[in-house]
Amino acid sequence: MFSATAKHRKPVITIGETEHEKLTRLAEAAGERIAQVADELLAELDRSHVVKDGKLPADVVRMGSTFRYVTDAGDDRTVTLVYPGEADIAAGKISILTPSGVALIGLSPGQSIDWEARDGRRHRLTVQSVEPFTRDPALSTAS
Repeated sequence: MFSATAKHRKPVITIGETEHEKLTRLAEAAGERIAQVADELLAELDRSHVVKDGKLPADVVRMGSTFRYVTDAGDDRTVTLVYPGEADIAAGKISILTPSGVALIGLSPGQSIDWEARDGRRHRLTVQSVEPFTRDPALSTAS
């Protein structure tokens, strides 16, 4: 059984510099429309370990990553984390501006996180695998 402290402790997450900046701007812009999710994303970004873009391990969940996770309810899903305009649940594309998207950013295989759904229920997600990430096309245009 988990103690109250251990149960709510969040795992260490890692995010690349450019993605951290882009997601911070996205969360700030979305703040008025979806304040709770935007605040959660900003909190995750604040607690993240930020690394140079080239130093981010290939198996970390980032924007554009395809990965497999399981839930505490036994659901096993393979999804891709995307920006809001690309989201398509039927195609397995989860927006970063959803509670589960926020929970998953920066995690590595074997890490778990508790998150609260919009209906107030708590869930636990565990990342099982992340497809090797070779390059973020958006980063290639950054100077």
